[in-house]
Amino acid sequence: MKKVNIIKGSLLAFTIMVVQSCFVAKEYKEPQVNTDNLYRTTQVADSASLAMLSWDKLFTDQQLQSYIKEAIQNNLDMKIALQNMAAAEATLKQGKAGYLPSINATATVTHQELSKNSQFGSIFNGSIDQYDLSTKLSWEADIWGKIRSNKRALAAKYLESNVARQAVQTELIANVASVYYQLLAIDEQIKIASSTLENRKVSTQVIKALKSSGNVNEVAVKQTEAQMYAVQIILEDLNFTIKILESSFNQLLGKPASKVARSSFDDQKIDAEIKTGLPSYLLSKRPDVVAAELNFRNAFELTNVARSTFYPSLTLNATGGFQSLELKEWFSTNSLFATLIGGLAQPIFNQRQNKTRLEVAKANQEKAYLMFEKSLLVAGKEVSDALASYNNETKKLSIRKNQVASLKDAANFSDELLQYGMVNYLEVLTAKDNALNTEISYIDNKYKQLNAVIALYKALGGGN
Repeated sequence: MKKVNIIKGSLLAFTIMVVQSCFVAKEYKEPQVNTDNLYRTTQVADSASLAMLSWDKLFTDQQLQSYIKEAIQNNLDMKIALQNMAAAEATLKQGKAGYLPSINATATVTHQELSKNSQFGSIFNGSIDQYDLSTKLSWEADIWGKIRSNKRALAAKYLESNVARQAVQTELIANVASVYYQLLAIDEQIKIASSTLENRKVSTQVIKALKSSGNVNEVAVKQTEAQMYAVQIILEDLNFTIKILESSFNQLLGKPASKVARSSFDDQKIDAEIKTGLPSYLLSKRPDVVAAELNFRNAFELTNVARSTFYPSLTLNATGGFQSLELKEWFSTNSLFATLIGGLAQPIFNQRQNKTRLEVAKANQEKAYLMFEKSLLVAGKEVSDALASYNNETKKLSIRKNQVASLKDAANFSDELLQYGMVNYLEVLTAKDNALNTEISYIDNKYKQLNAVIALYKALGGGN
């Protein structure tokens, strides 16, 4: 009898090993995509990319560096991303345990009152007490790679959560730098507007003196005063914008609104060479593209899992423990029992659930691939737009600088000519308004140039 049991056990073990070797799940291969001409650039193809720089090498302002470190540490979106990673890691650990058997222990005491007219009531004296202590083991062989595919799907999901954290960090660094530079730019615009306001006050006094001498009329005085008030309104708006930006900036740092210490706008420059690198670099560097590819990998493996449900499953169940009708005999050797059941189950008709599961998985896999392709197109567009913006603002800066110089000279000359009656006050007002607006626009152009570098850095996948 023992030899028969040994032979049966050996055959079962051999069958499990042979059948397990029949792994039918498809192996994942990275999607092949064409990245040629993904973004518009006149640069010669070069492997060097702006994104290869660490953020502290790109942004050299020490105050800004301090803020970026604080944001990475305290930003709530970053903390949420870390918790998403923790949840994904816990799920991955569960997936890795899929190869292990499940073991459950049970202890029960049963008291049953029997009817005297029943089959057992006539044998036993009215009631039965039974004491059970058992352990149940259940294990499924990974014949078709279902457990393996599920583990790989969860691994891809965990990696995706890590890349999602990188995407949050990239976005965060870009936002902190952008708002910081914007604050500095408005500080500079406030300086220009304040200086202009003082000049307008002097101009108002000059116009009043000219009216007293009969060179201009009251209309000129009122127009000059209105021009002075217009500058005051500009200052109020700029100061209001500062408060709003400081609140947004502090929110990025994960703290309540407060004054933001900062340096000077004149000191800001980015010396890094503006290079986009090869488009294929985005496949491994840009977080959202990498995340989209990992999402496709997850969907691919889940399709393998859905496909495996059409094949038979091999399970092994074992139960053993102590069972007795008498409490004093509960743990005696005579109370020991054991059961071993090996089974092979083949689905035949399951209300179309398995077929539906596979069709949905295939649709999700195709959708994930399309989302991957879309992420590449979005990345290419953002790189193209940021590079075009940088080139545009750089060209405009040199032109705007000449425009500022010309209009400031025109405003100064108009003041002198007005005193000699060679121009009218409307020409003076127009010249001064144009000079002020152009100076403010020049600062805005310089900020947009810096912001374009930030946008390009983010678009190429820098900051992680």
